[in-house]
Amino acid sequence: MTEARIETAQDATRPLRDDIRFLGGVLGDTIRDHEGPEVFDLIERVRVEAFRVRREEVERSAVAEMLEDVDIAVALPLIRAFSYFVLLANLAEDIQRDRRRAVHVGAGEPPQDSSLAATYGKLDAAALDADRVADLLTDALVSPVITAHPTETRRRTVFDGQTAITDLMRRRQRYTDAEPERAAIDLDIRRQVLSLWRTALIRLARLRIQDEIAVGLRYYELTLFDVIPAINAEVRAALRARWPDAGLLPRPILRPGSWIGGDRDGNPYVTADVVRHAARQAAAVAFGRYLRELVELEKSLAQSARLVTVTPEVAALAEAGYPDPATFADEPYRRALHRIRARLTATATAALGAPPADGVTDIAAEPYPTPQSVLDDLDAIDASLRATGDGLIADDRLAALRHALETFGFHLQGLDMRQNSEVHEQVVAELLAWAGVHADYANLSEAERVELLAAELRTRRPLLGANARLSELAAKEVGIVRAAKEVVDTFGEEAVPNYIISMCTSVSDMLEAALLLKEGGLLDPGAPEGAARCPVNIVPLFETIEDLGAGAATLSAALEVPVYRDLVSANGMRQEVMLGYSDSNKDGGYLAANWALYRAELDLVEVARKTGIRLRLFHGRGGTVGRGGGRSYDAILAQPAGAVRGSLRLTEQGEVIAAKYAESRAAHRNLESLIAGTLESTLLDVEGLGPDAEPSYELMDDLAARARAAYARLVHETPGFVAYFRQSTPVAEVGDLNIGSRPASRKPTNSVADLRAIPWVMSWSQARVMLPGWYGTGTALEEWVGGDPGRLATLTDLYHRWPFFRTVLSNMAQVLAKSDLDIAARYADLVTDQALRDNIFGMIRDEHARTLRMHAAITGNPELLADNPSLAESIHNRFPYLEPLNQMQVELLRRLRSGDDSELVKRGILLTMNGLATALRNSG
Repeated sequence: MTEARIETAQDATRPLRDDIRFLGGVLGDTIRDHEGPEVFDLIERVRVEAFRVRREEVERSAVAEMLEDVDIAVALPLIRAFSYFVLLANLAEDIQRDRRRAVHVGAGEPPQDSSLAATYGKLDAAALDADRVADLLTDALVSPVITAHPTETRRRTVFDGQTAITDLMRRRQRYTDAEPERAAIDLDIRRQVLSLWRTALIRLARLRIQDEIAVGLRYYELTLFDVIPAINAEVRAALRARWPDAGLLPRPILRPGSWIGGDRDGNPYVTADVVRHAARQAAAVAFGRYLRELVELEKSLAQSARLVTVTPEVAALAEAGYPDPATFADEPYRRALHRIRARLTATATAALGAPPADGVTDIAAEPYPTPQSVLDDLDAIDASLRATGDGLIADDRLAALRHALETFGFHLQGLDMRQNSEVHEQVVAELLAWAGVHADYANLSEAERVELLAAELRTRRPLLGANARLSELAAKEVGIVRAAKEVVDTFGEEAVPNYIISMCTSVSDMLEAALLLKEGGLLDPGAPEGAARCPVNIVPLFETIEDLGAGAATLSAALEVPVYRDLVSANGMRQEVMLGYSDSNKDGGYLAANWALYRAELDLVEVARKTGIRLRLFHGRGGTVGRGGGRSYDAILAQPAGAVRGSLRLTEQGEVIAAKYAESRAAHRNLESLIAGTLESTLLDVEGLGPDAEPSYELMDDLAARARAAYARLVHETPGFVAYFRQSTPVAEVGDLNIGSRPASRKPTNSVADLRAIPWVMSWSQARVMLPGWYGTGTALEEWVGGDPGRLATLTDLYHRWPFFRTVLSNMAQVLAKSDLDIAARYADLVTDQALRDNIFGMIRDEHARTLRMHAAITGNPELLADNPSLAESIHNRFPYLEPLNQMQVELLRRLRSGDDSELVKRGILLTMNGLATALRNSG
């Protein structure tokens, strides 16, 4: 790099370095003042040594020796210090990212990929046919679905403190050191840092599911209420301007969802009351926002009848606006809005059981039957304003409210239901036995099950009477579905849009869910010989590699069952299928799982073509690469042709939710990237393989088989592997983090298969192995190439041409860059059996080196993050703070496993886990 380029790079990162130095200094002052010079001096010495380790000036053992046998009373503030160093560095990086983006925009540079502006340019260049665009975007939907799968370790109080400091740091950069405003801001920052230092980082009690519901809903007030409707309006206007006669996007494209309170797979705390609570709390957020906006509109739309003439529709609304005709007698808009607020108050009161805040109680009013009826009245006000030339006013708060109502309705977000197919089988067997339909459903063949279930779905007779006596499980499951029916009746069909079947392996699994929906009153069998209908989509979730491979055949067979085909037809031939990233990865490893997902999509697209259904894929992605994480825009473009036909749903989980949606600019950026990727993948040819598709697919079949075999040799076939995993990682302690209501394992066993994907991935991340994000790939690539330069050139060509292969390697590189086998060796030393330790860690170390070599050979670049310089910079800035956290975690695990099970040692381990999760940013 030339001196000029070095100077330019340093200039670009100088504000970030200054911010980190300032925040680190504030934190250091706080520690010195409140923990004393002895603790502060140790922290400083450790910090200096950690940076020397990064510069390779000293061995890793230098830090480890400083922390060996350190008193736990000193260790706890040291761990907290480095955890907060990381948190503040994250904050500074986020500000720097926005700062750089502003510089790019100000310099007039072309819009960056993943922005809607860049996507519009690509669509314009493609000269697309309007009819084809209209067909592909029929029923368009982009839906981020917030789940309760936990890896967000920060408490809300810590999160709020970080948000406050971020806002202050943004204000701080507007002033120079000489201006008094900066001194005042600096004082506020010191105050916030002190408050954080005095706040416990970890919870004493596990989150209740009601807490998770509240946490998920907070993002609406933070950002989503403003950002989502604005993006919907922007996208609709942009597309209709390009294809004005195509009737595009009659409904908003961006509509969010949630699993929190409806997902009971492995979570015993989801009950019928929880379902009702989740739906009501979401609706309360929506109604509260609408009523507050109406209050503000009443204040601002004070146009006098002496100066403007309103339409007859507004005049009619105004006539019944107040009990006293003299109140705002010459201000018709105010009176009309008061009437709308009164009706919306009545609607909310009827739905929620209590009058809402900002409601109207001075006039009696009929509840609105639907959100559209509210929109009709608001549209009347909009039309009246525009008729008198006041469109500028209509385009402000009124337009925002109209867009919000259109997007969120009365329900705010769609609440998905989810349960495991094993539970469905058990419950359905009990219901059929109780009703006298069949005494031993579980022992029927698949064909017999399908025949029986299909017949039951055609009958209007329920299986249960008022006095049915059921087991606790069956009564709970039926009660939950009936609660979902209440939610739909109260808040509309969009309130519960989907019923997801985990571990779906057969047609009977899908029909069992349908039978439960029928018993709960959601599925209507229709009149005799009539078509069945259910407003709730039945969504099979294919999770293991085998189930992904068989998914298309399962769906095709289900569509051949007439009653199921009727259900799909009644929903506009739309069939959603969910793809599981976590269990497939845990089952077969990174490369095999990614290719199994791609192959499954290819097969499902073919089923859609043959059967005439409109396929919508729901991607169950986690935060980390081992669970399907990575940049969403790249992931969408990496889908096979035809897999994204204007529709996409994906889960948002753990700490990724806060990273994406806690701040308006980040939320807008992430949401528009989802739409940008969906539009490009739908309307443009992004796969890039052309006639080479089949040979490339066959090559990947070969690579995936090799990778899976290599992964299986370690995880499933090596004796003692589970013991090694449990001893060399903090998996046993993950369950004590109190980061979610869901148990860490599906069943109380020691099997990897029964362990949930989150603790599996999070534990490897803590130990800096990151095994789920790469293991097996190096062997597959090296074996296939076999030293042949021509084969290596083939892979390099695919890397440059095929978004799927490029994204797989890019995401793997992100994981490898966060791994550290020297640190991992310290964790391996915790394994008591030396032969087992040497064998398994030797396999891991060799595969790691092999994967690094093959990545460099294929990409032509020894730098893992050559295509992601911002992440490279992030790792450079933050990772020295990980050194003491990892070393301290190992030290405390050693003490715990040597018999020191004091509360302080346990707390110290949990604190290190919190700090490392914060530093890694997508750890579970």
